[in-house]
Amino acid sequence: MRYIFPFLFLMIPALLYAQQYEYAASEAYPFGRPHPDAPKQLLDYESLIGECDCTSTRRNPDQTWGAPEDMIWRFSYIMNGTAVQDQTLKANGGHTGSIRQYIADSSKWYVHYYSNIAPSTRLSAWEGGMRGDSIVLYKEQKTPTGIDGFYRITFSDISQDGFNWIGEWVDPEETITFPTWKIRCRKRKQ
Repeated sequence: MRYIFPFLFLMIPALLYAQQYEYAASEAYPFGRPHPDAPKQLLDYESLIGECDCTSTRRNPDQTWGAPEDMIWRFSYIMNGTAVQDQTLKANGGHTGSIRQYIADSSKWYVHYYSNIAPSTRLSAWEGGMRGDSIVLYKEQKTPTGIDGFYRITFSDISQDGFNWIGEWVDPEETITFPTWKIRCRKRKQ
């Protein structure tokens, strides 16, 4: 009997931890699960959760499109299933990521971006949400000549098979668009 008590003493914290973080990534759920008490908008990213093989193409300084670059884009539920994190892994060593939180008080997603190529003391943030079947996010950005506008990010054609992504500068009325980055992703079969 004296050996059972220490064993139980060690097991109780493990059991409490498992219950407290049951929606975090685990062997059974490597990308986590949505917490049932999280805002329903968390499911906006449901089809993106997992890993995708992607092709990224950026505009060159001379305004031509650069060579396509292969990358992996991984989306996971974090913070015990109450937020989404994504990470891009590129062969050239340039990696990026975002923490995505939906704030019900403003009815918007807030996306905080970070990069190992351009570390920052303050993370830049986009905000937005669903527009039809697409996720659309904005961040204020002037053109190099000082014209007001936004950098708009759009996830479109979202399905269990993958998605498309485009980053483009738009004027405040969104009548002028200038695409600068395109990504096409196909979901890895798990």
